[in-house]
Amino acid sequence: MDDLPESINRLATRLEVLERRVYVLEHPSEVSSALPALGTRSSETVETRPFALAGGAFSVLGIAMLGIAGAYLLRAVAESTSLPKLAIAAIAIVYAMLWLVWATRAPAAAWLASMTYACTSALILAPMLWELTLRFKVLPAAVTAGVLGAFVCAAYALAWKRNLASVFWVANVTAAVAAVALSIATHQLEPFIATLLLMVLLCEYAALRNHGLSVRPLVAAAADLAIWALIFIYASPQSTREVYPLLGAPALLAPGFALFLIYGVSVALKTTVFQRQITAFETIQTMIAFLLAASSLLYFGPSGGAIGLGVFCLVLSAASYATVFAVLDRVSERRNYQVFSTWSAVLWLSGCVLCLPPLWSAASLGAAAVAATLLGVRFSRLTLQFHGLAYLLSAAAVSGLLNYAFLALAGTLPAAPSMSICLVSTGAILCYAAGKFCQGETWKQQLLHTVFATVAIAAAAALLVQGLMGLTALSVNPGAHHLAFIRTLTICVAALALAFSGAHWRRMELTRIGYATLVLVAVKLVFEDLRHGHLGFIAASIFLVAVTLIAVPRIARMGHRV
Repeated sequence: MDDLPESINRLATRLEVLERRVYVLEHPSEVSSALPALGTRSSETVETRPFALAGGAFSVLGIAMLGIAGAYLLRAVAESTSLPKLAIAAIAIVYAMLWLVWATRAPAAAWLASMTYACTSALILAPMLWELTLRFKVLPAAVTAGVLGAFVCAAYALAWKRNLASVFWVANVTAAVAAVALSIATHQLEPFIATLLLMVLLCEYAALRNHGLSVRPLVAAAADLAIWALIFIYASPQSTREVYPLLGAPALLAPGFALFLIYGVSVALKTTVFQRQITAFETIQTMIAFLLAASSLLYFGPSGGAIGLGVFCLVLSAASYATVFAVLDRVSERRNYQVFSTWSAVLWLSGCVLCLPPLWSAASLGAAAVAATLLGVRFSRLTLQFHGLAYLLSAAAVSGLLNYAFLALAGTLPAAPSMSICLVSTGAILCYAAGKFCQGETWKQQLLHTVFATVAIAAAAALLVQGLMGLTALSVNPGAHHLAFIRTLTICVAALALAFSGAHWRRMELTRIGYATLVLVAVKLVFEDLRHGHLGFIAASIFLVAVTLIAVPRIARMGHRV
């Protein structure tokens, strides 16, 4: 009898040890704090922890496998005729949702359990929807897409408060992959694109609230792929898409417009209201969304879709420029300023080319070049001056000024210049004259002034050659040797004028262009004057080139001595 209390104590100790081990198996994340609270020794804690963690992982995995077993049981019941398949489908969907709820109810530190139960929910839902839609044909495509959307919405609602990234990832990846796969298998793109757009909207709202940021690129890629597939398939001939349902223009236009609207509003709110820095992903994705919307309009819009797109680009460019100078110019962070200003310039260029005839397009771009250059100089904004340069080069390309200058100075003499060429040439001269010159300019400023000057000088020289040939034609019938001599004379005069102007006004870009002109006239003398010229005209050309080669360096050095 004396040993009875000691036996009871040993039994109590054994029971306490068993209770601790059961607690460790059920609460693996709390093993480090729970074991000392129960009075165990530190050495016993160190020895028990690996087994406890392994036991917890096995326990979670076993519970998840029970969930998968339940899904197979529901599938077996669905294959039998005992119950209506629609009722089984509803039970299976609720069953998958319950596992998602369980994933969000796991303790904060039990990330493994949360991830495993969320994956269990996904492994139950996705294959089940595939079979119910394609094999059993119980659910139409629209209902399946709605279930996927509800699954993602439920995941956001349940995981929002605790910001469970694992649940966000599992739900979005499952729904995105399932939506893309089912849209291909069912040949019904619209309902699943609607689900992907809903996911994009949820992701952008979550990003504005700093939730689930990492999953955005994957959802965006799925939506881009689906909308691109829609455009590609329905832009193809009817004979190649007989298995796809007929869709009207509104249904074909809506996805691209909706995607661009979501990202456009999201970026606008983030940069103006929340004053955050735009990311590389947002910059690229917004451009992709705009291109998809523009492609939809060009393929499926009315006959005047290009003009409408051009007008929209001009309006959007004006709004973007207003945002740049009213809001973003006041912020010290310059990335938003650079991105929005670049978008504004590209949109203005696209709008002028799309909705205006060539003459008006060249005139508008030339006027925009002068205005942007003047405003850039007035407010000391180098970005605006580079926009002016981009507009000027685009106007020169649209009007044909670049080709005209090349032919007038080196090729077959073109016909009289058009009105657009004259307007753009005047704009080039005004842009260069508007430039503000100062000592110690950066390489960007020097590059800007050099390109402006090159375009203006090339245009003026080409017009001068055309005018001199016209005057020559009044007295004689001009031949190839006349044209070669007039070109040599014009280029030599331009080189001397550039050297003098650069030295007098201390404009180094003019001096550099003057030296480049010497190389041009020397090459021209060999390949044109000596081949096509009359002996007298050849001698005159050689004399002019020689005098120019001697005079230009001396005139240029005058500026250094002053």
